[in-house]
Amino acid sequence: MKTIALYSIKGGVGKTAASVNLAYLAASREQTPTLLCDLDPQGASTFYFRIQPKPKHSSRKFLKGGKRIDKAIRGTDYPNLDLLPADLSYRNLDIELNGFSHSRRRLKRLLSRFDGEYTYIFLDCPPNITLVSENIFEAADIILLPMIPTTLSMLTYRKLFSFFEESGLDTGKLHPFLSMVEPRKRMHRDTVREMMANGVNLMNAFIPYNAEVEQMGFHRAPLVHYRPGCAGAKAFANLWRDVKTRLK
Repeated sequence: MKTIALYSIKGGVGKTAASVNLAYLAASREQTPTLLCDLDPQGASTFYFRIQPKPKHSSRKFLKGGKRIDKAIRGTDYPNLDLLPADLSYRNLDIELNGFSHSRRRLKRLLSRFDGEYTYIFLDCPPNITLVSENIFEAADIILLPMIPTTLSMLTYRKLFSFFEESGLDTGKLHPFLSMVEPRKRMHRDTVREMMANGVNLMNAFIPYNAEVEQMGFHRAPLVHYRPGCAGAKAFANLWRDVKTRLK
Protein backbone atom coordinates (compact mmCIF):
# COMPACT_ATOMS: atom_id res chain seq x y z
CA MET A 1 0.00 0.00 0.00
CA LYS A 2 1.25 3.46 -0.92
CA THR A 3 -0.03 6.64 0.69
CA ILE A 4 0.11 9.74 -1.51
CA ALA A 5 -0.61 13.15 -0.02
CA LEU A 6 -1.60 16.23 -2.01
CA TYR A 7 -0.52 19.08 0.20
CA SER A 8 0.14 22.81 0.14
CA ILE A 9 0.65 25.40 2.86
CA LYS A 10 -1.63 27.75 0.91
CA GLY A 11 -4.98 27.11 -0.77
CA GLY A 12 -6.11 27.76 -4.32
CA VAL A 13 -3.21 25.99 -6.04
CA GLY A 14 -5.06 23.08 -7.65
CA LYS A 15 -4.54 20.55 -4.86
CA THR A 16 -8.04 19.07 -4.90
CA ALA A 17 -8.24 18.86 -8.71
CA ALA A 18 -5.02 16.86 -8.66
CA SER A 19 -6.27 14.64 -5.82
CA VAL A 20 -9.49 13.78 -7.63
CA ASN A 21 -7.89 13.11 -11.01
CA LEU A 22 -4.89 11.16 -9.71
CA ALA A 23 -7.07 8.97 -7.51
CA TYR A 24 -9.33 8.24 -10.48
CA LEU A 25 -6.34 7.40 -12.68
CA ALA A 26 -4.88 5.08 -10.05
CA ALA A 27 -8.19 3.21 -9.72
CA SER A 28 -9.04 3.04 -13.43
CA ARG A 29 -5.68 2.60 -15.17
CA GLU A 30 -4.10 0.34 -12.57
CA GLN A 31 -7.44 -1.39 -11.94
CA THR A 32 -6.60 -1.66 -8.29
CA PRO A 33 -8.49 -0.70 -5.10
CA THR A 34 -7.93 2.97 -4.31
CA LEU A 35 -9.13 5.17 -1.46
CA LEU A 36 -9.31 8.96 -1.48
CA CYS A 37 -9.45 10.49 2.01
CA ASP A 38 -10.84 14.01 2.02
CA LEU A 39 -9.22 15.58 5.09
CA ASP A 40 -10.11 19.16 4.23
CA PRO A 41 -13.18 20.36 6.17
CA GLN A 42 -14.24 22.32 3.08
CA GLY A 43 -14.94 18.93 1.48
CA ALA A 44 -14.16 19.84 -2.15
CA SER A 45 -13.19 16.27 -3.15
CA THR A 46 -16.36 15.02 -1.49
CA PHE A 47 -18.35 17.56 -3.52
CA TYR A 48 -16.72 16.50 -6.81
CA PHE A 49 -17.78 12.90 -6.25
CA ARG A 50 -21.36 13.86 -5.33
CA ILE A 51 -21.11 12.19 -1.93
CA GLN A 52 -22.44 13.28 1.43
CA PRO A 53 -20.80 12.15 4.68
CA LYS A 54 -22.94 10.04 6.96
CA PRO A 55 -24.81 12.23 9.48
CA LYS A 56 -23.11 10.72 12.55
CA HIS A 57 -19.59 10.87 11.15
CA SER A 58 -17.27 13.31 12.95
CA SER A 59 -13.64 14.17 13.54
CA ARG A 60 -13.75 12.33 16.88
CA LYS A 61 -15.04 9.12 15.32
CA PHE A 62 -12.49 9.40 12.54
CA LEU A 63 -9.62 9.62 15.02
CA LYS A 64 -10.93 6.71 17.09
CA GLY A 65 -10.60 4.60 13.93
CA GLY A 66 -11.52 0.95 13.65
CA LYS A 67 -14.95 0.07 12.30
CA ARG A 68 -15.99 3.70 12.62
CA ILE A 69 -13.84 4.53 9.59
CA ASP A 70 -15.04 1.47 7.68
CA LYS A 71 -18.64 2.59 8.12
CA ALA A 72 -17.83 6.11 6.93
CA ILE A 73 -16.19 5.03 3.63
CA ARG A 74 -18.45 5.33 0.60
CA GLY A 75 -18.17 3.83 -2.86
CA THR A 76 -17.99 6.28 -5.78
CA ASP A 77 -19.55 5.92 -9.22
CA TYR A 78 -16.22 4.61 -10.51
CA PRO A 79 -14.88 1.04 -10.21
CA ASN A 80 -12.12 0.44 -7.64
CA LEU A 81 -12.42 3.96 -6.19
CA ASP A 82 -13.76 4.61 -2.68
CA LEU A 83 -14.01 7.88 -0.78
CA LEU A 84 -13.73 8.75 2.88
CA PRO A 85 -15.80 11.95 2.87
CA ALA A 86 -14.84 15.11 4.72
CA ASP A 87 -16.99 16.56 7.44
CA LEU A 88 -17.13 20.14 8.67
CA SER A 89 -16.12 18.85 12.11
CA TYR A 90 -12.67 18.09 10.63
CA ARG A 91 -11.88 21.71 11.43
CA ASN A 92 -11.45 20.40 15.00
CA LEU A 93 -8.98 17.65 14.11
CA ASP A 94 -6.04 19.52 15.61
CA ILE A 95 -7.85 19.95 18.92
CA GLU A 96 -9.00 16.32 18.95
CA LEU A 97 -5.54 15.00 18.12
CA ASN A 98 -4.09 16.55 21.25
CA GLY A 99 -6.11 14.07 23.29
CA PHE A 100 -4.34 11.04 21.83
CA SER A 101 -0.98 9.57 22.75
CA HIS A 102 1.62 9.57 19.94
CA SER A 103 -0.55 12.26 18.35
CA ARG A 104 1.82 12.88 15.41
CA ARG A 105 1.53 9.26 14.27
CA ARG A 106 -2.20 8.83 14.80
CA LEU A 107 -3.11 9.09 11.10
CA LYS A 108 -0.43 6.59 10.08
CA ARG A 109 -1.79 4.14 12.61
CA LEU A 110 -5.37 4.66 11.39
CA LEU A 111 -4.46 4.07 7.75
CA SER A 112 -2.36 0.99 8.46
CA ARG A 113 -5.55 -1.05 8.85
CA PHE A 114 -6.11 -0.70 5.10
CA ASP A 115 -2.82 -2.35 4.15
CA GLY A 116 -3.82 -5.24 1.91
CA GLU A 117 -7.25 -3.76 1.21
CA TYR A 118 -6.15 -0.75 -0.88
CA THR A 119 -3.14 -0.42 -3.15
CA TYR A 120 -3.20 3.37 -3.11
CA ILE A 121 -4.49 5.85 -0.54
CA PHE A 122 -4.67 9.51 -1.56
CA LEU A 123 -4.95 12.28 1.01
CA ASP A 124 -6.54 15.58 -0.01
CA CYS A 125 -5.03 17.72 2.74
CA PRO A 126 -6.07 20.97 4.39
CA PRO A 127 -3.65 23.89 3.95
CA ASN A 128 -1.28 25.31 6.58
CA ILE A 129 1.16 23.58 8.93
CA THR A 130 -0.71 22.11 11.89
CA LEU A 131 -0.71 18.94 13.96
CA VAL A 132 -2.89 17.40 11.22
CA SER A 133 -0.20 18.32 8.69
CA GLU A 134 2.49 16.68 10.83
CA ASN A 135 0.37 13.51 10.89
CA ILE A 136 0.18 13.67 7.10
CA PHE A 137 3.96 14.10 6.81
CA GLU A 138 4.46 10.95 8.91
CA ALA A 139 1.79 8.87 7.17
CA ALA A 140 2.59 9.66 3.52
CA ASP A 141 5.07 7.74 1.42
CA ILE A 142 5.20 10.66 -0.99
CA ILE A 143 3.96 14.26 -0.66
CA LEU A 144 2.98 15.99 -3.90
CA LEU A 145 3.20 19.77 -3.69
CA PRO A 146 1.31 21.77 -6.33
CA MET A 147 3.12 25.06 -6.95
CA ILE A 148 1.92 27.97 -9.04
CA PRO A 149 5.10 29.46 -10.60
CA THR A 150 5.20 32.64 -8.53
CA THR A 151 7.63 34.12 -6.02
CA LEU A 152 5.18 33.41 -3.18
CA SER A 153 5.14 29.72 -4.08
CA MET A 154 8.93 29.64 -3.86
CA LEU A 155 8.72 31.25 -0.42
CA THR A 156 6.17 28.74 0.90
CA TYR A 157 8.17 25.82 -0.52
CA ARG A 158 11.34 27.01 1.24
CA LYS A 159 9.43 27.38 4.51
CA LEU A 160 8.08 23.85 4.22
CA PHE A 161 11.50 22.42 3.31
CA SER A 162 13.05 24.20 6.30
CA PHE A 163 10.30 22.87 8.57
CA PHE A 164 11.09 19.33 7.45
CA GLU A 165 14.80 19.82 8.08
CA GLU A 166 14.29 21.39 11.52
CA SER A 167 11.80 18.66 12.52
CA GLY A 168 14.00 15.80 11.35
CA LEU A 169 11.49 14.76 8.70
CA ASP A 170 12.45 13.11 5.42
CA THR A 171 12.75 15.86 2.78
CA GLY A 172 12.94 13.10 0.16
CA LYS A 173 9.17 12.74 0.51
CA LEU A 174 8.62 16.21 -0.97
CA HIS A 175 7.85 16.20 -4.68
CA PRO A 176 6.75 19.60 -6.04
CA PHE A 177 5.01 19.96 -9.37
CA LEU A 178 3.92 23.03 -11.29
CA SER A 179 0.21 23.81 -11.26
CA MET A 180 -1.99 26.37 -13.03
CA VAL A 181 0.89 27.22 -15.37
CA GLU A 182 0.49 29.89 -18.06
CA PRO A 183 3.56 29.56 -20.33
CA ARG A 184 2.72 32.85 -22.07
CA LYS A 185 3.25 34.76 -18.81
CA ARG A 186 6.79 36.01 -18.51
CA MET A 187 6.59 35.84 -14.72
CA HIS A 188 5.73 32.14 -14.88
CA ARG A 189 8.60 31.42 -17.27
CA ASP A 190 11.08 33.38 -15.15
CA THR A 191 9.94 31.72 -11.92
CA VAL A 192 10.28 28.24 -13.40
CA ARG A 193 13.86 29.05 -14.37
CA GLU A 194 14.51 30.36 -10.86
CA MET A 195 13.07 27.20 -9.30
CA MET A 196 15.29 24.99 -11.41
CA ALA A 197 18.36 27.14 -10.74
CA ASN A 198 17.71 26.90 -6.99
CA GLY A 199 17.57 23.11 -7.06
CA VAL A 200 13.82 22.63 -6.62
CA ASN A 201 13.25 18.99 -7.57
CA LEU A 202 10.30 19.65 -9.88
CA MET A 203 8.42 16.75 -11.40
CA ASN A 204 8.51 16.58 -15.19
CA ALA A 205 4.77 16.92 -15.72
CA PHE A 206 2.91 20.15 -15.01
CA ILE A 207 -0.75 21.15 -14.93
CA PRO A 208 -1.63 24.09 -17.20
CA TYR A 209 -4.01 26.88 -16.29
CA ASN A 210 -7.02 25.53 -18.11
CA ALA A 211 -10.71 26.45 -18.18
CA GLU A 212 -11.60 22.76 -18.48
CA VAL A 213 -9.97 22.07 -15.12
CA GLU A 214 -11.96 24.90 -13.55
CA GLN A 215 -15.19 23.41 -14.97
CA MET A 216 -14.79 20.29 -12.86
CA GLY A 217 -16.93 22.04 -10.26
CA PHE A 218 -19.78 22.19 -12.76
CA HIS A 219 -19.48 18.59 -13.95
CA ARG A 220 -18.66 17.23 -10.47
CA ALA A 221 -16.50 14.48 -11.92
CA PRO A 222 -12.82 13.83 -12.66
CA LEU A 223 -11.69 15.66 -15.79
CA VAL A 224 -9.83 12.56 -16.97
CA HIS A 225 -13.16 10.73 -16.96
CA TYR A 226 -15.44 13.04 -18.91
CA ARG A 227 -12.84 14.81 -21.12
CA PRO A 228 -9.89 12.38 -21.35
CA GLY A 229 -8.55 13.88 -24.58
CA CYS A 230 -8.31 17.50 -23.42
CA ALA A 231 -5.01 19.18 -22.52
CA GLY A 232 -5.76 19.27 -18.79
CA ALA A 233 -6.63 15.56 -18.65
CA LYS A 234 -3.49 14.64 -20.56
CA ALA A 235 -1.46 16.70 -18.09
CA PHE A 236 -2.93 14.78 -15.14
CA ALA A 237 -2.19 11.51 -16.93
CA ASN A 238 1.43 12.61 -17.41
CA LEU A 239 1.61 13.58 -13.74
CA TRP A 240 0.34 10.16 -12.68
CA ARG A 241 3.07 8.50 -14.75
CA ASP A 242 5.64 10.68 -12.97
CA VAL A 243 4.18 9.79 -9.59
CA LYS A 244 4.41 6.06 -10.30
CA THR A 245 8.04 6.50 -11.33
CA ARG A 246 8.89 8.31 -8.11
CA LEU A 247 7.02 5.77 -5.97
CA LYS A 248 9.41 3.14 -7.29
